[in-house]
Amino acid sequence: MLVLLDNGHGGLVNGSYQTAGKRIDWGDEGIIYEGEFNRAIVNGIIEQLTKLKINYVNIAPEYRDVNLYTRVNRANKYANEDCFFLSVHSNAGGGEGSEVFTYYGETLSDQIATIWGEEYQKYFPDKPLRTDYLDGDLDKEANFYVLRKTLMPAILTENFFMDNYEEYSQILNASSGRDKIINYHINTILRVQKELF
Repeated sequence: MLVLLDNGHGGLVNGSYQTAGKRIDWGDEGIIYEGEFNRAIVNGIIEQLTKLKINYVNIAPEYRDVNLYTRVNRANKYANEDCFFLSVHSNAGGGEGSEVFTYYGETLSDQIATIWGEEYQKYFPDKPLRTDYLDGDLDKEANFYVLRKTLMPAILTENFFMDNYEEYSQILNASSGRDKIINYHINTILRVQKELF
């Protein structure tokens, strides 16, 4: 199995953030840049996958903000292999907890998303899993470009809210919180490999 990893948005280049918006300034408490967070999580996943000898491709290793078209084209080069696409993000807009998105319809993506939700709840049983059971499973469905255009199963994870101070300070900006986020993604990958591929 091959894991296609997508760290959403741009990172920091010489201290300059590469994506407009997608940041929360907590004043003396620091600034969180979503693209930096996404890269930290994906880099942690890569470190663990390397140790586990699970194949992966980092779809957007650059620190500039790689456009969605390029990300999808890079991923689709692997469409004939046993693979799935995992896009890592953090949320904003007022809320708490985490959620996972797939494209519309019932596909293997939904099964992967369900596994992710189960693993998330093991690590954060007291934090909400933001769900939509209208189609019978926990994922939310959306018309996101990277979900619509990829040619393999694909999920997009939204890990907590940057504009929720408790989640920022205790999870998103804390090494222990980031480690847990990495771990529930890794456990998802391990279960997907064992149960679905």
